[in-house]
Amino acid sequence: MGKAVMLQWVIGVLALLGVSQVDAEDPYFYYTWTVTYGTRSILGVPQQVILINDQFPGPKLEVVTNNNIVLNLINKLDQPFLLTWNGIKQRKNSWQDGVLGTNCPIPPNSNHTYKFQAKDQIGSYTYFPSTLLHKAAGGFGALNIYHRSVIPIPYGYPDGDFTLLIGDWYKTSHKTLQQSLDSGKPLSFPDGVLINGQTQSTFSGEQGKTYMFRISNVGLSTSFNFRIQGHTMKLVEVEGSHVVQNLYDSLDVHVGQSLAVLVTLNQPPKDYYIVASTRFSKTVLTATAMLHYSNSQTPVSGPLPAAPAFQFHWSMQQARTYRWNLTSNAARPNPQGSFHYGKITPTKTIVLANSASFINGKLRYTVNGVSYVNSDTPPKLADYFNIPGVFTMDSIQGLPSGGAATVATSVMPVSLHDFLEVVFQNNENTLQSWHLDGYDFWVVGFGSGQWNPHKRKTYNLVDALTRHTTQVYPNSWTAVLISMDNQGMWNLRSAAWGRQYLGQQFYLRVFDPVRSLTNEYDIPSNVLLCGKALGFDP
Repeated sequence: MGKAVMLQWVIGVLALLGVSQVDAEDPYFYYTWTVTYGTRSILGVPQQVILINDQFPGPKLEVVTNNNIVLNLINKLDQPFLLTWNGIKQRKNSWQDGVLGTNCPIPPNSNHTYKFQAKDQIGSYTYFPSTLLHKAAGGFGALNIYHRSVIPIPYGYPDGDFTLLIGDWYKTSHKTLQQSLDSGKPLSFPDGVLINGQTQSTFSGEQGKTYMFRISNVGLSTSFNFRIQGHTMKLVEVEGSHVVQNLYDSLDVHVGQSLAVLVTLNQPPKDYYIVASTRFSKTVLTATAMLHYSNSQTPVSGPLPAAPAFQFHWSMQQARTYRWNLTSNAARPNPQGSFHYGKITPTKTIVLANSASFINGKLRYTVNGVSYVNSDTPPKLADYFNIPGVFTMDSIQGLPSGGAATVATSVMPVSLHDFLEVVFQNNENTLQSWHLDGYDFWVVGFGSGQWNPHKRKTYNLVDALTRHTTQVYPNSWTAVLISMDNQGMWNLRSAAWGRQYLGQQFYLRVFDPVRSLTNEYDIPSNVLLCGKALGFDP
């Protein structure tokens, strides 16, 4: 596919989505989405799901780097609702992040317009509901950012582009799941795995041609392994990073993560299994789809391609093979490797230990002994309007400590332009997945046991990739480096939604005392106000 054809294809996709465009250097696209309940038979049982414009999953957002998105979201549910844009950095604009620490939720039978830019980003992302357990009912979708025509990509244009939203699924309603968590029970094991909201899907292509598969884990709690019968996958992009293009037979994808692979249809013409199966679980749940060659006369056959025989160590070894392509650019023309992150001395080291605790007789998840509770007033609004008593900046410390677990609306202060070393220490027997809004970070190290400063000798300080969500293996640690260059209030959370809901999260307040539009956009004129912020004039 030539460049002109590719550009026409992207424009055509946008036109098909029914969005209107205003011609400008960085064009604006306008959307109206209506969120409703609907009934779908997902795993053979009719159940209530959340639809966006009557779609499950929701509409696919296809934009180009630096496009501006103006999206009017109409909430027709019986509960307040928000969408968050997973991996979109919202440069200088945490006002649009769509989480309860920055935004008041949209009340039932009301609406709110998001306004944000896909600034200096390319790659495969998702959006999903950040409120309550709405994510368990749907409301999620793909958000793909294509490169500008003047910026090259480090691979040939694919002959087609498939998006696969893969995740665990529960037959239980989101309200019942929420009640179970509220009662102090952990999230139960899911009932199945879906690919694009279905148990059966087909992806068709022509023999000899190459296709991009954008794969995201949109589930609540479970890692999966992805593979295609008889085909290898060339990894090209991970959450906006162009990576060294290694070939893989299968790939582990953890909750909240996204990646893109190229697959060449170079096998005899027939139909082949596409498989996603749960990892690290006693019971293995499997979803299958079909890769159909257009000239195939032979139905899919044979056993499903096997999952990796080995568990956490194998997965950690695979994760270490993901490396930045230093000579490739990403969304901007300068090569990724021109930023020598490994030569910067961190200004601060933060060690974050997750744990399960009982507080007032009920299960809560904590970070350094503190379990986050949402306030009626978003900390971002309380900070802006100088409203006291909403959040604390001394409850969560930068190192784990002993003592009884506590609850707080916990915010950790960070100075704009700090360069942080953050170590996620997982002393539990379950895999963790950590996500940071507003940023990506260099994943420089994985290791077993307890982290200590001597582990820095094992860091990859040359070509570690950047991403927004990283896994932490059981009884292990993961180290990341973060350039704190995006002012705002940013959610650092477990991507496992039951753990997030029960407190495994907090906010980073990235701040410069000099208020300047150079550092952060002003509060939107259409900001929703709630709690103690009601009555203030934005």
